Amino acid sequence: MRQWRRWRRSRPFWGGLFAILAGAWICVLPLAPLKIMLQQGVAGIPSFLMGIVMIVLGLTAWFSPPQRTLAGVLTTLIATAALVLSNLGGFLIGTLLGIVGGGLMFAWQPYATRQAPRTPDAPHAQPAQRTPHTGDAESAAPAPPPPTPHPDPQGAQP
Repeated sequence: MRQWRRWRRSRPFWGGLFAILAGAWICVLPLAPLKIMLQQGVAGIPSFLMGIVMIVLGLTAWFSPPQRTLAGVLTTLIATAALVLSNLGGFLIGTLLGIVGGGLMFAWQPYATRQAPRTPDAPHAQPAQRTPHTGDAESAAPAPPPPTPHPDPQGAQP
């Protein structure tokens, strides 16, 4: 159970799940009876295509989290296009699930590493004291630590 929780939290799980559900809903709707359908025949092909692409984008968010930004934007665009091209986007259910899933994928950020909490008995930093040679407190302050490198999945350089 702990491994499942760790896997689920290390990727945009809920965004991918909503995108997969939206794609499945949009794919299945053309199989409904003729009385429910708004578009029939060749016009039902975009429903299958958009649904399959949304399912693939949801799986991409799960199995390749660095691609979450592109997957989220494309899922939102396809869900919006399904509103016009695919029986009102699965009677609005598929479109709403796709927009929410795309937004969750786009907004997801990986967890930062946690720092150890300070204990109350830890020594506190001494206040800066005046040094005899310069007379100001800035020279006695320790230099700040160098910034820690943060891996950028997009490959941008500082």
